[in-house]
Amino acid sequence: MNIQWYPGHMTKAKRAMEEAVKLIDLIIELVDARAPLSSRNPEIDQLGKGKARLILLNKADLADDKANDLWISYFSGLGFQAVKLNCRSGAGLKQIQGAVTEACKEKLERDKRKGIQNRPIRAMVVGIPNVGKSTFINAYAKKACTKTGNKPGVTKGNQWIRLSKLLELLDTPGILWPKFEDQEVGKKLAYIGSINDDILNKEELALELLNLLLERYPQALAERYGIDKTEALPALEEIGRVRGCLQKGGGYDLGKASNAFFDDFRSGKLGRITLELP
Repeated sequence: MNIQWYPGHMTKAKRAMEEAVKLIDLIIELVDARAPLSSRNPEIDQLGKGKARLILLNKADLADDKANDLWISYFSGLGFQAVKLNCRSGAGLKQIQGAVTEACKEKLERDKRKGIQNRPIRAMVVGIPNVGKSTFINAYAKKACTKTGNKPGVTKGNQWIRLSKLLELLDTPGILWPKFEDQEVGKKLAYIGSINDDILNKEELALELLNLLLERYPQALAERYGIDKTEALPALEEIGRVRGCLQKGGGYDLGKASNAFFDDFRSGKLGRITLELP
């Protein structure tokens, strides 16, 4: 299975971001805590050269917390401010203003020397599709500023939001990069829902993810489905049995079983799972 997804609007969105980056002080990059490296667009580092940086490990409640701490240390080691975040519950939101101030310390000191006071920090919010950028902005602003949805591609254009006298945010569409050099990255993005499901072979993908979970998180499958299998196909058939995905004339509908399995994984019903470590 070769996974690629780079719809035309992403090229336009990238050009708009390249123009807007001239106006900002800080890049706030959201990554998915379950796959923090795979969910980083490698083009953002080039785009953000010379800008202050803040990494938000979003959906941290869905990821293994020990792994979250390892990733925070990893990003801190790169010189980035980094915060664990759960936009839906609000966990981590209170730490963000301090992290923004720390990331922009040099800029604030420069302004002070020039006698510039109370100029807001302008931050661009970036990330791949379905990582939670708009949900983060709405949660941080405590009001619905942007359109959100549980699928990639909801935000189509740039949008400025003034949060306070101290901070203005620019919401940007989720963009990927034209080619995944490593197909393992493409698979992980497909697992977490950052690739359009309509272009994927969900059954084949489910078997790949089951292989990974049978190796690293067998207890998650045992607790959710009572699975004691060691191979992916019998495990998927067992999910079909437990979830009632039956075909006419007998047997299990593995397509429906795959969809049920992904729904459980993406919503956290399998527990806290991290797909990669630093």
